[in-house]
Amino acid sequence: MAASLLPPSLAMTISTAERDFFVEMGARIAALRKACNMTQVQLAEKLGISQQTLQSYECGRRRVPVSAMPAVAQHLAVSLDELFDAPAQTPTRRGAAKRGPAPRWQQQIEQIATLPRAKQQVVMQMLDGLLAGSATT
Repeated sequence: MAASLLPPSLAMTISTAERDFFVEMGARIAALRKACNMTQVQLAEKLGISQQTLQSYECGRRRVPVSAMPAVAQHLAVSLDELFDAPAQTPTRRGAAKRGPAPRWQQQIEQIATLPRAKQQVVMQMLDGLLAGSATT
């Protein structure tokens, strides 16, 4: 078993809210990675870390270092705001941010991201066909 690098007096505990944040961040990273049809091994290699470390990030067992966030976002082709799940504030006519549940299409995209890769590819092919057809009309 690996010993902590910090003496017990310097070890830092985190609050439940912080722990929840890192669990949610890990789940977001996993979903974004899967949406890119990338394996843990592939993303880990791009980030210069082990697959086990990435797995620990994705399940929230380890904190993703702040210094790694830009590289994670870059390799997952998202902005840091998207990585941190900061929703874009779309002003309404009154200037207030729109609130409410995510649109149905967004919920469906999130569900597609959880499908096995083969089923994701079928959905992508159907969408590509529909979008290609709509570009000509």
